[in-house]
Amino acid sequence: MLRSCLYFLAAYCSLSLLSPAMAAEPHDENAILTAKSDTSLTSPTQFLDYPLGQWHLRHDQINFYLKQLARESAKVSIEKSGQSHEARQQLTAVISSAKNQARLDEILRQRQTVKSGDTQQGPLVIWLAYSIHGDEASGAHAALKLSHLLASSNEQWINRLLDEAVILITPSQNPDGLDRFSNWTNNYRGQVNVSDSNHKEHRQNWPSGRSNHYFADLNRDWLFLRHPESQGRVALFHKWQPHYVGDFHEMGRDQSYFFQPGVPSRTHPFTPKDNQALTAKLAKFHQQALDELKQSYFSRQMFDDFYYGKGSTYPDINGSIGVLFEQASPRGQVQATRNGELRLQEAIHNHVATSISSLKGALALKDELLEYQSEFYQGRDKTLKKGRQQGFLIGAPANANRITDLSALLEQHHIEFYYLTKSVTQGKVDFAVQTSLFIPVNQPQKSLLLAMFDNRTEFTDPTFYDVSSWNLEQAYHLQLIRNAKLDIDVLSKKRPKPTAFNVDEQAVSLLINWQQDNAAPVLQQLLQTGIRAKFAGKPFTIRVDDIDVIFPAGSLQIPLKQSGNSAEKITAKLTELVKRYPLNIASVTTSSSVSGIDLGSPDFHTVKPIKPLLVTGQGTNASEVGELWYYLDTKLAVPVTLVDIGRLTRLTLSDYSHIILPGGSYSSLDEKFARKLGQFAKLGGTIIAQKGALTWLNKGHLLKTDLKEARFYNQLFDSTNLSFADREKLEARQSIGGAILELTLDPTHPLSFGIRGNSLPILKNKALGLTETSTPFIVAAKYAEEPLLSGYLAEEYQRSFSMSPAILLEPRGKGAIVILADNLMFRNIWLGSEKVYANALYFVPALD
Repeated sequence: MLRSCLYFLAAYCSLSLLSPAMAAEPHDENAILTAKSDTSLTSPTQFLDYPLGQWHLRHDQINFYLKQLARESAKVSIEKSGQSHEARQQLTAVISSAKNQARLDEILRQRQTVKSGDTQQGPLVIWLAYSIHGDEASGAHAALKLSHLLASSNEQWINRLLDEAVILITPSQNPDGLDRFSNWTNNYRGQVNVSDSNHKEHRQNWPSGRSNHYFADLNRDWLFLRHPESQGRVALFHKWQPHYVGDFHEMGRDQSYFFQPGVPSRTHPFTPKDNQALTAKLAKFHQQALDELKQSYFSRQMFDDFYYGKGSTYPDINGSIGVLFEQASPRGQVQATRNGELRLQEAIHNHVATSISSLKGALALKDELLEYQSEFYQGRDKTLKKGRQQGFLIGAPANANRITDLSALLEQHHIEFYYLTKSVTQGKVDFAVQTSLFIPVNQPQKSLLLAMFDNRTEFTDPTFYDVSSWNLEQAYHLQLIRNAKLDIDVLSKKRPKPTAFNVDEQAVSLLINWQQDNAAPVLQQLLQTGIRAKFAGKPFTIRVDDIDVIFPAGSLQIPLKQSGNSAEKITAKLTELVKRYPLNIASVTTSSSVSGIDLGSPDFHTVKPIKPLLVTGQGTNASEVGELWYYLDTKLAVPVTLVDIGRLTRLTLSDYSHIILPGGSYSSLDEKFARKLGQFAKLGGTIIAQKGALTWLNKGHLLKTDLKEARFYNQLFDSTNLSFADREKLEARQSIGGAILELTLDPTHPLSFGIRGNSLPILKNKALGLTETSTPFIVAAKYAEEPLLSGYLAEEYQRSFSMSPAILLEPRGKGAIVILADNLMFRNIWLGSEKVYANALYFVPALD
């Protein structure tokens, strides 16, 4: 058996020992198959009609090949997991013995009992997933080669593997990004390979293929599930509940090869120690495979196992073993590096080698993997109880849409939750039926639940590869009682029926509480239809159905007497809209309020239609551009114009209502354009600028407020008597990887309208602050006196940010500049702070 295993691996290893001249040429897969292989199956090279790797693969080629293999082999079937934003089909090859293929339905039924914690009887399930970053393409190529090998080989160990395991192979987890990259790099490949890293083949245009259609990093979206690619992946995960997940990536060209374990001190405390022990055992197989290739590698450095929103860590909090692999990236055919020339073929071979070592390691540790997964889901504390339940009681006052979003997220993660059948009060906090959830702690997904609402601020190692906190309580800006106790008779799995939209025959106006997330898209649709709407500059109380109802500042009024719009037309439009955007609308029969402003008050401001321009292109932060585009496009349904920086100077800016500047450098823009942008604001335009864009605005003398940037904050850290070895620790403390901070709001400021309470949690990940200002009335929010809510933030930052401005509105003639020190749209999961952008879009222009 051992001789057979070594012989098969040696066939792969021999490829890397060829002379440089020979290694420069792609290889035919059939050359590395043994005499026992089934040559009737079409190889990738035969399918493409050129050697695999000679050109970078497109996603359609990958899908067609998987389907071809499934048609030819009884060992292969296809699993579909939805489509990308650009409607590319996401496919996974399911490879196992013909006997197992015939009983996949039975195996899947067995997999659905995994969370019971019972002893497992079915096969081992191994998921190898590649190229979630579209420009890390060696993984997709390796996946096709591996799929063919498993389907065609009759080696003894592979036959045993396919008898005892089901292998899932997902070559491309980011179809849109992969095609963006492959088209770019293929377009700039000549007849002679160019290894110069400055060559366009290796230097992608903006945005790179790393991200998806909306420029999102899909390997940060496993928890948040904002994108269909992620939703399909997580559905596939819970359908198969794999024991082992291999997550294959590329890193900087000057590195070697990495596989986990990561940095031990940077593993999340919720990850069981047995998980890391099994990861270390599996590492022995990867070491042997790469040693035989004479490929250098490293572990326990750079990368960590902390943030659970990645492909190698999401499995760890769901009873699986996730392992990250990172190959130095050629970003084309061949690229010069500090370690010599790096070729695509070499990268493919390395990923094939560690894919095989993953299969061998998982097979050798099969019993341990099965036992580990069963034990992960065992225990009384993960069993649903009868009677009185203990758990998280969650509310989003006046905002049923927020609860709808959260419930959909929980369902996708298989987290049990309940709706309320009647309102309850706990800890002097009221929780209403329409706007509340209860999540019992005692359930199979307890570990994931606790991780999603984790709220720690103390860490053994303050170094983070990604964010240090992602607490959904704060991202959604929820009311939450963690140790609530409720009787089972007030809980239901059935969603409450939404409040019906009825208009009183004597109604004079319709009112919408702006705190509702769906209020903004409904407003946008009304404006596009030509229906007039106003917003309240101050709060008021008015009689609705014989009840006094408080409407906070920002609430919308749609008068039913409008020129060109009959009451019937307005009512019909809103009836149509509430089906698409459920929300509560009140009809009132008088303009007289019980207290506060009347409906005819001049403090009701007419909302103007908007036509925003979002700045894109080289010099802007692609992820921030994508987040803003995603919000405007998919949430508000606004026709937003995307314009690259290089074209801005040629545009007539007055054609637009808003110029939105995401974070970035903007170094290509000169003072002449700064004056043009300033004139745009003076004539009534609104500029919305965040993070790095503020630096350019400041240099262009467009801001009255000064900035505090990295150089200022670095001076706060005492480096006296630090040794050279202390450098990394100091850099870790100076880094803001992503911590949750609290803002104190001015609730009377229009930028704060629609946000519950006087505080707002935000995600901060850049050392940037605003100086104190003596200009009155422009500060909408400051960092709280003790700003840190969750995650890691050095004390030096905490003291400096304390009570300093975070959100400003500076008037400019008839227009204004909205100044945001942070990205309030982070990864499109920060629903609590989205409202600031809606206020800047719809309310600020009305304040002239």
